[in-house]
Amino acid sequence: MSYPSKLIEDAVNEFASLPGIGKKTALRLVLHLLKQEPVKVQKFGEAVTKMRRDIKFCSNCHNVSDGDTCSLCRNPARDDTLICVVESIRDVMAIENIGQYNGLYHVLGGVISPVDGIGPDDIEIESLMKRIDGGEIEELMMALNPTMEGDTTIFYISKRLAGNNIRITTIARGVAFGGELEYTDETTLARSIATRLPYENYLVKK
Repeated sequence: MSYPSKLIEDAVNEFASLPGIGKKTALRLVLHLLKQEPVKVQKFGEAVTKMRRDIKFCSNCHNVSDGDTCSLCRNPARDDTLICVVESIRDVMAIENIGQYNGLYHVLGGVISPVDGIGPDDIEIESLMKRIDGGEIEELMMALNPTMEGDTTIFYISKRLAGNNIRITTIARGVAFGGELEYTDETTLARSIATRLPYENYLVKK
């Protein structure tokens, strides 16, 4: 694709580097911005720059935050005896959108995947163990994507907690194997959380 301006070409290439954005969509976005008032485009750019510069990650659960601790961890109305373990921040957003979960979260930042060279030390498992050592946690609800890597991660964490008086549950498999929580409809996700199973029951069913 040829461009009438090197500036437009550079802007298109930057937009196209984002996930799910092809060159045609990127060009459409660039041309849209070109039609806007310079002040509005500047505000857009400043918002993105400020977000990247000032965003923090919760020192407790690793969710995104404007401060050292996220709003969910600071909320006294949340059930601090229940932790929902998820792979990514997007999963936190997906579960929060259904409005039927009132516990806390722990974002692992990935799953164990030997093929990709990702081991237990590469994700936030040790910080999860430290939270459990605090003695207040009664249940871990494992809400990882239903994939081989997700199951491997759940199995590893359950082995680490063997002999520990912690109830480990998994979301019911209304979420299809190989699917992602982010793209699961809200009704199915809500039902999967409400009908979560003890992890040992899940192992028997497999």
